[in-house]
Amino acid sequence: MPQMAPINWLILFMIFSITLVIFNILNYFCFFYSPIKASQTSNIKFNKLNWKW
Repeated sequence: MPQMAPINWLILFMIFSITLVIFNILNYFCFFYSPIKASQTSNIKFNKLNWKW
């Protein structure tokens, strides 16, 4: 089984890192940024979970 060259590992790491960063940025702006007026933000309720281990 042939081994990958170190430059290929670096490119693979960079691709996964960029994908992770883009995914996190999109999730952040989808859930925490909404163009709703300030008076309507009090009506939004988040479902919080309490974990019991």
